[in-house]
Amino acid sequence: MGKKMFLNVLYNICIFICLITGYTYGIEKANYVFLAGAVFIIAIFIVLKVRLLKEVKNAQKNP
Repeated sequence: MGKKMFLNVLYNICIFICLITGYTYGIEKANYVFLAGAVFIIAIFIVLKVRLLKEVKNAQKNP
């Protein structure tokens, strides 16, 4: 369970870094390639996070 908690924290950190990167380089500097890349990476991490949450939820239901 500790590994999954660490993985969840890591996903949150990556999402946060991608948000900051997308805003800084994508919007403020008008470089929309960075913004598109950041959005794509955020979407991947959100999907992985949802899968992890479902896995943890199922593990708690069925001991």
